[in-house]
Amino acid sequence: MKFNTSVIKASIKTLAASVSIAATLFTAQTNAADVGWPEKEELKFGFIKLTDMAPLAIAYEKGYFEDEGLYVTLEAQANWKVLLDRVIDGQLDGAHMLAGQPLGATIGFGTKADIITAFSMDLNGNGITVSNDIWKQMKKNIPHENGKPVHPIKADYLKPVVDKYRAEGKPFNMGMVFPVSTHNYELRYWLAAGGIHPGYYAPHKGDTSGNIQAEALLSVTPPPQMPATLEAGTIYGYCVGEPWNQQAVFKGIGVPVITDYEIWKDNPEKVFGVSKTWAEKYPNTHVRVVKAMIRAAMWLDANNNANRPEAVKILSKSQYVGADYDVIANSMTGTFEYEKGDKRDVPDFNVFFRYNATYPYYSDAVWYLTQMRRWGQIEEAKPDSWYLDIAKKVYRPDIYSIAAQALIKEGKADAKDFPNFKTETGFKPPQKEFIDKVVYDGTKPNAYLEKFKIGLKGDTKL
Repeated sequence: MKFNTSVIKASIKTLAASVSIAATLFTAQTNAADVGWPEKEELKFGFIKLTDMAPLAIAYEKGYFEDEGLYVTLEAQANWKVLLDRVIDGQLDGAHMLAGQPLGATIGFGTKADIITAFSMDLNGNGITVSNDIWKQMKKNIPHENGKPVHPIKADYLKPVVDKYRAEGKPFNMGMVFPVSTHNYELRYWLAAGGIHPGYYAPHKGDTSGNIQAEALLSVTPPPQMPATLEAGTIYGYCVGEPWNQQAVFKGIGVPVITDYEIWKDNPEKVFGVSKTWAEKYPNTHVRVVKAMIRAAMWLDANNNANRPEAVKILSKSQYVGADYDVIANSMTGTFEYEKGDKRDVPDFNVFFRYNATYPYYSDAVWYLTQMRRWGQIEEAKPDSWYLDIAKKVYRPDIYSIAAQALIKEGKADAKDFPNFKTETGFKPPQKEFIDKVVYDGTKPNAYLEKFKIGLKGDTKL
């Protein structure tokens, strides 16, 4: 019998890495007994006006930051680029970020900087909305039961519409919020699963449009501007977080066709990011920030979302999201309205704590990196070990575990509500609940990429 020595060596390396990760987290557990006083007490954090900034608002409003000796100012930012730049140059101590932002910055796609995250802010929370006219054209392709569309609504039903526009020489324009946003990757994933090519990036050729070979053209629009841009006819659809899908319903200008929960069940969405330099300079402060935000996330999901109405009232304030109470409540309280009047129960549309939502899993980071490779933001093939190395550099469960263990010791949290830090490797079991049924195993990124018909893989390079 012949053995493939390279495969055996790779397996041993992966096993050793997993053991090392678990040991690191267990060591962090023993160091959690005492978190030193914050090195910096007055802090300014940035956010974008979306409902998933809620852990920041709640940590502030409920006094969790002050409990940690922190005096925080929260400041809305104009867009994701400004927010990232201000964290890099030190104007902000940290910020509500797109999960892909710390990764994109670290690998040098766009602005190059070392950004880390020790806290995942939420799961799910996004949707894809199309204009009323596009919905009218799609609707006739969608199966119905009892007079209502059968969900999930796949991009297969949009493809004839896109093909018609292309045949007529009309570009089919759609919006997303940022090149390394979850929204970009979810919209691309949904389109590609329906046979619609969303285009490639080629940064090595100076093309960062993301529209090479595209059948649907995706461009950046800041979240609060999405409904107005749709209404103006500049785009035919978009992927964005709440409350800007439900706003389209309330204004009568568009129809949300699918939530990201239906594209990838319980997908990670936002993170809290800081510069690596800041984290190294203020380690106690960082842990205390994470402690406060864990408590906020716990409060948001406590007693089957019993606190959500109060959270909606807080978020509707102008200094936070600033949308009407009813618009925010439409999704934050466990329902989601698609076509006007078609409101359905989606209890996990916004998840802030359950399912270990706050834990920064390496496998989450690896998924984003696979999508960066799939669409050309990573221009050439990388070995599986590279994906793990970048994930470990950016996502910091070791810091998270210190914060969680401190809360447990203080009696403010229960150990059963967190991963087992003695055995946790940072990788979720293979995930099956994607709209195209493709299984994702974070320990095998290149094998995962090989499963897609549309997208770069292997040694392919534009």
